[in-house]
Amino acid sequence: MIDAFESTWNELTAPGAPFAWSVHDVRGLPMRVFDTAPPHMRLLWEMSAQHGDRPYIVFEDETYTYAEVHAQVRSLAHYLRDEVEVVEGDRVAVAMRNYPEWVVSYWAITSLGAAIVGMNAWWTGPEMKFGLEDSRPKALIVDDERLERVTPELDTIRESGPLPIISVRSDREVADAVRWTDVVRPDSAPDALPEATIDPDDDICIFYTSGTTGFPKGAQLTHRGSIHNVMHLGFANALASVGTAKIDAATGTQTAQAAEALPAVLVPTPLFHVTACNCVLHPVTAVGAKIVLMHKWDPGRALQLVEREKVSGFTGVPTMARELLMHPNWETTDTSTLATLGGGGAALQPDLVEKIHSAKGAVQPTTGYGLTETHGVATAVGHAFFTAKPTSAGPILPTFESKVVDDEGNDLPSGSVGQLCVKGPAVIKGYLNRPEETADAIRDGWFNTGDIVRIDEEGFVHIVDRAKDMVLRGGENIFCTEVESAIYQHPDIAEAAVFGIDDERLGEEVAAAIVTVDGSTLDAAALIAHLEPLLAAFKHPKMVWFLDEPLPRNANGKFVKRELRDRLDPSKST
Repeated sequence: MIDAFESTWNELTAPGAPFAWSVHDVRGLPMRVFDTAPPHMRLLWEMSAQHGDRPYIVFEDETYTYAEVHAQVRSLAHYLRDEVEVVEGDRVAVAMRNYPEWVVSYWAITSLGAAIVGMNAWWTGPEMKFGLEDSRPKALIVDDERLERVTPELDTIRESGPLPIISVRSDREVADAVRWTDVVRPDSAPDALPEATIDPDDDICIFYTSGTTGFPKGAQLTHRGSIHNVMHLGFANALASVGTAKIDAATGTQTAQAAEALPAVLVPTPLFHVTACNCVLHPVTAVGAKIVLMHKWDPGRALQLVEREKVSGFTGVPTMARELLMHPNWETTDTSTLATLGGGGAALQPDLVEKIHSAKGAVQPTTGYGLTETHGVATAVGHAFFTAKPTSAGPILPTFESKVVDDEGNDLPSGSVGQLCVKGPAVIKGYLNRPEETADAIRDGWFNTGDIVRIDEEGFVHIVDRAKDMVLRGGENIFCTEVESAIYQHPDIAEAAVFGIDDERLGEEVAAAIVTVDGSTLDAAALIAHLEPLLAAFKHPKMVWFLDEPLPRNANGKFVKRELRDRLDPSKST
């Protein structure tokens, strides 16, 4: 297996090969850069026009071709440039579920040289207010649900400047708002996009991530980083398919092939995350494939779409892959076109890798490890290489350099367990409006992921643990101190510690251990009622213990959450 891996890697990255790289100056630092990388994502979008009448976006029972979406993008881009005066370097916020309008907005905004602020669609009104005040966009494109949430905050937000609104699939009347259908007129769209000058290291997107400290931070993704993520995904796909063919030839076996169909990827995760945006939307567009969106996740509906749309790839969080395989309709659904099943946001457990590998048809397991701060994947693995190393997240991808360090930042010997640091053009530029946190997270180009790993002798990364004090619930990062801060706003709280508890379906659930003041009658229902206006529902603790003794602390006075996690019985939570 390793011979096929190494020879394929070397062939793909050799001088003159599709994924050859050389060292260039990137923002003042030497970094590995793909030799054939396009300068910016606008070029990738313009090249996709050649796919014409090929289907591009499917949303439930709606289908849009590449030509139709290009016309919408041109129409919206000219409106933003002419009426809202969006220019290079500006920002435009988008807050909606996975509607086709999200995709149209993305390409229109980024093709202008502006950055899209991809707002978390689960945010409450106050959380939306924070994101808008932090990013200061020139406009907000928003669907009806999000518009209802943010409307009470608009007067305060607009105290520091105007905020034009384009409402999507909404008849709600709001000051300074126009309807999408009154703005986007594809039948009369100009023949070309507005002109724009875009540098490879200009911001393309602001995605908010909890990271490991403080309030949500706006990660500044760039055109260069996004291009390299697309190329890394192409490399990983070529490595898996070519390498598997070599293994077949050497062993005299024949890996099953999926039924032939135009490439189509089902994406059930939100587009405001790098998993769906950078790791699905971008590569799908680059190769002229079809992206299949869902109104909300439902495994039964997903199987219907796999069969109806002849889906060839599925990318979601691992629990979704498990739910597909476990669904009673899996065996009776035509999944013959499904070639890959996997995703990111959390590790695929080894048993799930085997279940995918042994499932009916020709489906192969795939996964990748990465963060918002790496524009998507930093490692990737699939097919025979994944089934051979099911506990691995794959090798570090070509234009990343990597090292493993201890808590003090000292380099550790090969094979040691420590914190993973990566350097390369796909590391974000920084955090919006947070120079100190940027400087702390990215030092001399090296980004410390905070994740605890071991890199084996063949270069495959094994995730040992994640960044401290983070709950990863169904692919969503939840920062414990943010939840604790909201809990502490209740006057009856004396002590509160929030942490993650293993959950079979979502990977982890949010849990809280609480000590109340004397005489308090606070219960779990009242606590959740207190949190509802402060935090999105997915951040609410699903398990709460009310304790009558102080929470355990270490010598520094910090709560020892691992002890709480180990000794508290989920069946006795409220």
